[in-house]
Amino acid sequence: MKALILKIAATVLTVSVCAAALRAADLPLAEEKQIEALIATIEWLTDATFIRNGRPYGAVAAAEFLRRKWRLREADVGSVDDFIAKVASFSSTTGQIYLIRFSDGLEIPCSIFLRTELSNRRKKEP
Repeated sequence: MKALILKIAATVLTVSVCAAALRAADLPLAEEKQIEALIATIEWLTDATFIRNGRPYGAVAAAEFLRRKWRLREADVGSVDDFIAKVASFSSTTGQIYLIRFSDGLEIPCSIFLRTELSNRRKKEP
């Protein structure tokens, strides 16, 4: 009985890993490029700070963090909208939303910042 349970568990794990790999591979190149463009937008911010779990981070550190988190969660990301909602909006650990704090003190949720940027980019597309 124990051997059967272990075999079933191994099969379920194998299927789960394969399904995750297929989902990650399904991300269209255009979506991947849009995600990278959004991360680059944060990376090149000169008048703002990325706030994660109440702590400020510089633009380059924020971009590196978002890229790492994206790669860790890539099985959950099938579109740029998924990236914003599942990776770049809130801390998976604490649930706190990520913020962008501008030099004038204005803070907006990172998700709103990225959705506005994405909307502007889409308007410029042919």
